[in-house]
Amino acid sequence: MSPAVLHTSDALREIEQRAAVRFGDPFELMRRAGRAAWQAVMQHWPHAQSLMVICGPGNNGGDGYVLATLAQASGRRVHVLCLPGHEPRTAECRRARQEYVDAGGEWLAGEGPLPAADLLVDALFGIGLTRELQGPVAALVERINALSAPVLALDVPSGVVADTGSVGSVAVVADLTLEFIAAKAGLRTAAARDFTGQLQVAELGLEQTNLRSMQAGVAWLRAQGLAHWLEPRRRDSHKGRNGRLLCIGGDHGHGGAIMLAAEAALRAGSGLVDVVTRDAHVAPLLTRLPEAMVHGDSDYDSDGTASSALDALISDASAIVIGPGLGQGAWGRERLRVICASGLPVVLDADALNLIAAGVVAAPANAVLTPHPGEAARLLQTGIDDVQRDRFAAARAIASRYQRVVVLKGAGTIVSEPCGNLSLIDAGNPGMAVGGMGDVLSGVIGALLAQGLPLRDAAVCGALLHSVAADSAAAEGGERGLLPSDLMRWVRCHANPGASR
Repeated sequence: MSPAVLHTSDALREIEQRAAVRFGDPFELMRRAGRAAWQAVMQHWPHAQSLMVICGPGNNGGDGYVLATLAQASGRRVHVLCLPGHEPRTAECRRARQEYVDAGGEWLAGEGPLPAADLLVDALFGIGLTRELQGPVAALVERINALSAPVLALDVPSGVVADTGSVGSVAVVADLTLEFIAAKAGLRTAAARDFTGQLQVAELGLEQTNLRSMQAGVAWLRAQGLAHWLEPRRRDSHKGRNGRLLCIGGDHGHGGAIMLAAEAALRAGSGLVDVVTRDAHVAPLLTRLPEAMVHGDSDYDSDGTASSALDALISDASAIVIGPGLGQGAWGRERLRVICASGLPVVLDADALNLIAAGVVAAPANAVLTPHPGEAARLLQTGIDDVQRDRFAAARAIASRYQRVVVLKGAGTIVSEPCGNLSLIDAGNPGMAVGGMGDVLSGVIGALLAQGLPLRDAAVCGALLHSVAADSAAAEGGERGLLPSDLMRWVRCHANPGASR
């Protein structure tokens, strides 16, 4: 089965052009979009008796005029608002407004107080907007957001950039965004997630004729995709078949980080987990996690050389996680050098990434990098705002610069391969914004590497498993106050698709 995909604006425009040729009438697609919008109104707000539809000058505005015509024909009170200078500019939009006028509809200039309505419809810009809203348009959006009525956004909330999810100074805050034709990559990451509300896709009857012939923009990963990687184990399975993961980290004062990574690795199915950490953390870690094999490692030569015991653990390992609580002192630097020379699959997180960004050591070839936006900015020698402005481009840039698989954490986690292929994790919640969540993720990905998954598969599956587990934990007790340790039992549950919850 082909994976679901998220499309770019360029791909969607090509789909629209193909559809216009097939239909023999460019207006047919607008008619279908308007009808789908009306159906969404009936589905979500069937009791709304008055609508205010804010129409822009392009085809998104035309979709709004079609919706307004249908709502008026049903007996609803309809106000259409069109800012000065936003007269229809495309033939299809002009036709849609003319049909609205011919049906007895009128529009307002939008400069006075907005009329009361049970539902607001944002049909200003759609996928074409790539710049920040300014002037009268920005003022109008602020007035829309100040009203208490629910908002339906057609295709994209105005002010949100569809391809990146970035938002300027202001954007429409929607309760529901009805996406036309296909799901859009940018609406599921970055700031966009605060503006889209619920997302719903109306395919407009194009899924069989146009979409499958388009090259995918971004692979779209949701909870049901876990079963693709996490097959039931063989009945004669034993711990030696399930991988041996070595977790290294926990410098003074940071023992909890490597503890979380190790526990997550065991819950994600690693057969054996060794932990190398400072001596002071051995007893607490064994008390919490007796299943782990914990090795104290505080002594090193004056030049920071690691002990031969670490070499022995590396020789037994299937994969390695290094970085949680590692620190950037001599202890952490030397262990990172040894690991990067080991040749094993490795997850690089936290201070391991900071040391790589500083040029202390180069990332090994078979590595997965798991930066949050701050670490990503250091890896790219840029600012966090630059990373968040286009998270897809940032993930691609890191993967290209370091030629490694990259997991860019955050709202709408993105996985990039060195070749530029992208995947988006459509799961997770704001409760994950707490220290230690990344340590859990590194342990999960490390466990999957140890169990034999290739680098990209372990990164994608691990990021998805981590986010889905967090969603289950949040559903159980709420987002605020969610702790990384709350995910552990849910990591186990979702690592076994089909098992009883």
